[in-house]
Amino acid sequence: MSDRLAVETLAERGGRDLGAERISVVAIGGAHALGNALRDVESGVQVAGLCDAGEEDAFRRALESCGVGAAVDRAQLEALGFYVCEADLEDELVRALGCARVEEIIDAQGETGRFRTFQKQPEKRALTLGAQLHGFMWNRKIRYAPLLVQALDLDHVPRPLAGVLAHVSR
Repeated sequence: MSDRLAVETLAERGGRDLGAERISVVAIGGAHALGNALRDVESGVQVAGLCDAGEEDAFRRALESCGVGAAVDRAQLEALGFYVCEADLEDELVRALGCARVEEIIDAQGETGRFRTFQKQPEKRALTLGAQLHGFMWNRKIRYAPLLVQALDLDHVPRPLAGVLAHVSR
């Protein structure tokens, strides 16, 4: 769901009307649901998507088993329209915006206190600020995905997010 919101928000920011372009952004419910989602797509419909680095192999298997194509590396995945996020989209967005900007967004949402409490958890203390922000965002990704995308400099959109939108405009 958060990836869908991020794609839709970026499209809007770029002046695109996905509905008018007859593009549907579908939340499939995780990498292991890709095969089922692909089997539900009508023949001839172009597909594209985002995946987390840890789910790359599951995507490859699903794409091949559903007849979309074989991909042995990321370049081939991208040629098929599927872009890999390191580690996930929230990580990509935190890195693209920088820690200070993400903290400003958290503050604007009135959640600085919650973030400071999150940081104080014993297992979070040793993490870098970027990793702490990623963890905090991950727990609130549906809320924060569109906010983070709204804050992006359009010249610095994470490659996977920009790539999936560019792929569906071909």
